[in-house]
This record gives sequence, structure tokens and C-alpha cells, in this order.
Amino acid sequence: MALYTKKGDDGTTTVFGCNQRMSKSSAIAEALGTLDEVNSYLGMCKVLASEEGFMLNDRKVSNIVHELQDDLFTAQAELAGADKKLTKEKVEWLEDIIARIEEQLPPINSFFIAGGTELACRFDFARTLARRAERRVVAVNDEGLQDICKHTLAYLNRLSSVLYAFARFANCKKGVKESSPDYK
Repeated sequence: MALYTKKGDDGTTTVFGCNQRMSKSSAIAEALGTLDEVNSYLGMCKVLASEEGFMLNDRKVSNIVHELQDDLFTAQAELAGADKKLTKEKVEWLEDIIARIEEQLPPINSFFIAGGTELACRFDFARTLARRAERRVVAVNDEGLQDICKHTLAYLNRLSSVLYAFARFANCKKGVKESSPDYK
């Protein structure tokens, strides 16, 4: 199988179950591409977390990130029209991860300036990509282009929260103090 088909050379593409071509600049194509961007960047987070031996209790964070990536494929499949959806249990799984991290962190009293360790920076950047992807998927849903399951929408909202928690946790584990903005 070739790595290219030449079918999109005219700037169009198709999605699952639809033989009609659409512009690659369409809202659905943009949302799919942004989810793919998050997924790819999470690969960088996963590799660095693995290299650092980053753990959450008894679980490798790299394995958790791998599961996040797998879930993003499900979200993309749903967005493309497949009969796939993220579940309430997946949302609760993210909430559990966040709760386990929060137990080990000082309370949040303000916003924090991104920085600290490389892994924290990467998770924080992944968080911003996840927020953008969420906005793109919500736009597709709001415009009625695709009916997105409420659990998928909730999952995408929690995804950025879990990535923020991992960024804070990565700094905490290395003893890096978070810095708040001065608002001068």
C-alpha cells in the first residue's frame, strides 16, 4: 500500500462512510487535523515521560499517555462519521487521574507561567493544543455538521485538564517551583 493516493491533490478529502469529497479547509477536516496534531504531540510527551521514568503512583505516565492517544483515535473516528464514541467511563477515568495528581500537589491559588522542566513544558503545550482541538470539535457540533456525543465533548474538555495536571505534577516531582504572573 502506498503512503499517498493522489486523491487529495485538488485540496479535497473524504471522511468515513461518505463518498462525497469536501474541502480540506472544512470545519470537519480542520477538527480532524487538530485532533491529529494533539495526538502527534502527545507522542513527544510519551517518549519523554518514558525516558524520565515518570510515574503516577504505580502506573507509568507514558502508558497513560498512550491510552490518551488511543482515545483520540476514537474521537477522530466519531468526528469522521464512524459508529465510535468515547464513554462516560473514559471521562471518569480522566477525572480519577486528575484527582490522584491533585492529591500530591499544592493547591492552585493562581494561574502559572508555563516553564520548569522540559516534560512540564511539553504537557503544557499539549494542553493548549487540546483546547484548540476541543474548540474545533465543538464548532463542528454547533454548526450541525456532525452530532458529537456528549461524553466525547466532556472527554475533550477533561483532556486539557489532565494535561495541565501532568505539567504541574512533572514540575512538582522535580522540585521546580511554579511561578505566578505579576500582572504588572
